[in-house]
Amino acid sequence: MPNIQSRDGTSLHVKHAGEGRAVVLIHGWPLTGDMWEYQALALIEAGYRVITYDRRGFGQSAHPARGYDYDNFADDLAAVLEDADARDAVLVGFSMGGGEVARYLSRHGADRVSKVALISSVVPYLCKTSDNPDGVDPSMFEEMKAQIRQDRFAFLGEFAKMFYGVGLMSKPVSKELLDWTFILAVMASPKATLDCIDAFAMTDFLRDLAAFTMPTLVIHGTADKMVPIEPTGRAVAAALPAATYIEYAGEPHGLFATAPERLNRDLIEFIGTSTVQRRDAAFMLNDQGM
Repeated sequence: MPNIQSRDGTSLHVKHAGEGRAVVLIHGWPLTGDMWEYQALALIEAGYRVITYDRRGFGQSAHPARGYDYDNFADDLAAVLEDADARDAVLVGFSMGGGEVARYLSRHGADRVSKVALISSVVPYLCKTSDNPDGVDPSMFEEMKAQIRQDRFAFLGEFAKMFYGVGLMSKPVSKELLDWTFILAVMASPKATLDCIDAFAMTDFLRDLAAFTMPTLVIHGTADKMVPIEPTGRAVAAALPAATYIEYAGEPHGLFATAPERLNRDLIEFIGTSTVQRRDAAFMLNDQGM
């Protein structure tokens, strides 16, 4: 598989498959580009060229000791698009990957981009502050880092269960998929795993939202315990009222695997629509799908 060089010399592992309009899928923490298996297959079969890559510090990309901030992440995405000579591209960011989309647009512009999607995204601001009262308390992120330092492997095993909403009575994914998630997550460097918590938790993307001038799709699960919907999905819907906003009732953070057919359908419909009309956020609340 090809590796490319980012602007600061970091090697990024990139995969291309299919032909046609480019759809760039940007993964979440602490996984790799392979997390998009369900979506990549559906998009290829729908006639699109799918591009995935491992974020610096994760998967098969280089694991540098520093550089885990959204300016560097945005520059990495720019390098991926430039190397692929992608035009009229669709950017799809999951979880912390939504931050790459936002910072890329504000830092590099939208010349190569025609549509974007934010899935279970941390945008616009995840951390709780006096002016973001619905955010996650900073102590939660400190506790995550402490557990990772103590036993990263045990943390990742438990994290996968919460990621997909697994409980005593809820089994939305198989044990094998949980094992696969653990394998993807454990490939990351410990330094990247820790530093990216600060990046996705503490980066404020409110100013970046002005760069969302193209058709935008926002999808979030109402039962997301990793990235709560109030300061993220609903906040984006309020800030970008012309965006297509869909809530998946009862779905957890990892809805790409718990509701793959629905997500695939919504993505393909959005990408293929030549003109996207406004869908009122209140109308879309707890939408049960098409």
